[in-house]
Amino acid sequence: MNTVGVEAARIRRAWQGRISGCMLGKPVELLSFQQGIAGLEMYLRQAQAYPLRNYVPLLEDTVVERTGSACCRGNIVRAEPDDDINYTVLALMLLEEKGIDLSTADVARAWLRLLPAGTTWTAERAAYRTLLCEMSDEFVNGEDAGFDLTKCSDNDYNDWIGAQIRADLYGWVCPGRPALAAELATRDASLSHRGEALYAAAFIAAFGAAIPMTEDLDAALDVALQHVPGDSAVNAAVRFGQGLTTASDAVAQLHEKYADLAPVHSLNNLALVVWALCSANGDFGVAVGNAVAAGWDTDCNGATVGGLSGLAGDPIPERWTKPWAGRVGVSLAGYSELSLADLVARTVAVAQNLEERKAA
Repeated sequence: MNTVGVEAARIRRAWQGRISGCMLGKPVELLSFQQGIAGLEMYLRQAQAYPLRNYVPLLEDTVVERTGSACCRGNIVRAEPDDDINYTVLALMLLEEKGIDLSTADVARAWLRLLPAGTTWTAERAAYRTLLCEMSDEFVNGEDAGFDLTKCSDNDYNDWIGAQIRADLYGWVCPGRPALAAELATRDASLSHRGEALYAAAFIAAFGAAIPMTEDLDAALDVALQHVPGDSAVNAAVRFGQGLTTASDAVAQLHEKYADLAPVHSLNNLALVVWALCSANGDFGVAVGNAVAAGWDTDCNGATVGGLSGLAGDPIPERWTKPWAGRVGVSLAGYSELSLADLVARTVAVAQNLEERKAA
């Protein structure tokens, strides 16, 4: 496979797309969980925002007003803190410190130093709890000291979406090297997840790394699938989503096929991501709008689709980026807000370092 050089413009679009997609989905996440696809569609229609092609309008006396008003159209002054963006920033910090030698133990120690437990959910919170209860002082201080990290991924949520949402940046910084992207994402994901969730994370990272080296998204998807088992449920979910590209009832088919899964499971959301991205024909607003309006984990799917869409070269219209003005809220120890320009520059530097490490 041919490698591809680092492009600052591509990295910038990936950050812009991920942040904007996350902000689009964030105010309706709880609505989607509580009222399902029917309640989400009803809200968007009442707000005259269906199909969804801009930030969500705010309707008073709704769950959106109680939980997401700062992310609604007309109220946005910055990108509000969200775990999807926390993990992307954390991956950047890890690679700045550890580079290609990043290990699962490094991820665990970074969580302890930088990630407030209250900002974690499901598998990550369960893994964090195990880490806090069973780690030794030696482990905290940088020694493995016999601590079995696999205990952390022995939890009831280890096939849910958390690993998938932590994977993006590993693909961004490995253009043309999907195997390395998949490996780095798997090392991160292994702290809290197992099985299909690891494959989902590997796929997302490999997909991002493959986009710059291929002619179109379908070709990139084929390359990425080389890095997950052919008989896996992740492979089947990706192909199912891809097969819905021209279906007029794609959302109904997704919800029918995965009716028995939790709304934050890896498989249903991954199939949705693939469908939304591959059916948008290069239109960023269509990609993230359809991803969010289709329900389930709206902020996670908006973020993943947005980042991949940016990598693919889709222009990010100003209506998506102007409201948050390059201000990126985070909830990491010592950090409350970062700038888009700084994140882009640091990500490019990491990508260049990884490229130089390969050439050395």
